[in-house]
Amino acid sequence: MFFDFFRKRASEGTLPAKAEPVQEAECYSHMRVEVTTPDGRLLFVAKLMNHRGSSAELHQYSETEEAQEPAEEPIPVHIRGYHDHLRKAVYMEGLISPLPKHIWQVEQLSVARVGNDRAFFRLDTDTEASVTKFMGRGTGERPCRLLNISVGGAGISSDQQYWEGDKLLLTVKLMEDRDPSIMYCEVLRVIERGEGKFEYGCKFLELTEADQEKITQNIFAAQRKKRSPSK
Repeated sequence: MFFDFFRKRASEGTLPAKAEPVQEAECYSHMRVEVTTPDGRLLFVAKLMNHRGSSAELHQYSETEEAQEPAEEPIPVHIRGYHDHLRKAVYMEGLISPLPKHIWQVEQLSVARVGNDRAFFRLDTDTEASVTKFMGRGTGERPCRLLNISVGGAGISSDQQYWEGDKLLLTVKLMEDRDPSIMYCEVLRVIERGEGKFEYGCKFLELTEADQEKITQNIFAAQRKKRSPSK
């Protein structure tokens, strides 16, 4: 269940000593964040609200990956998001406790680091997909492999050559019993693997809140299936 892991971890300590307290001058309120276990498992997506010093609230707007039970002690978690003004990924740590209406209280909030690397949980996959380019070189629909996906972007592999800045329409069915996800994206990174093979790091463009929520829920479902393939 959702809290089984944490009941054991809560008794082992709280947070690493290396993390620094959040400075009030660096307010991260309204930042969209992902909340994960210390070992990297995605729990839920939320908006960081009412940040004051080392406390804040998480207003959850995706369901937790598994059913919730009352927590006996505050839960240690990692919290990460992207700060639009700083244009950097922000990595935090804290202890969370459930409140009514899908809100979580955060205490001992601290910033582990701020950097230029990926801000969102990324699920590794190996799934058939397709990309469509409408203008310029290499137009048309081509098959590809979805290597990984997050709410912010995806990694794909293809025999077709594209270039940085190319705009593509990515279509993939993450779960057999769900409709395909269709995302408009831009190529940010190109890696040539030899023998006509290319890998691309893509950033999603023009996603609405509903689009982000759909991708998040599909990632949750794919994560559950990956961890429990027999179910």
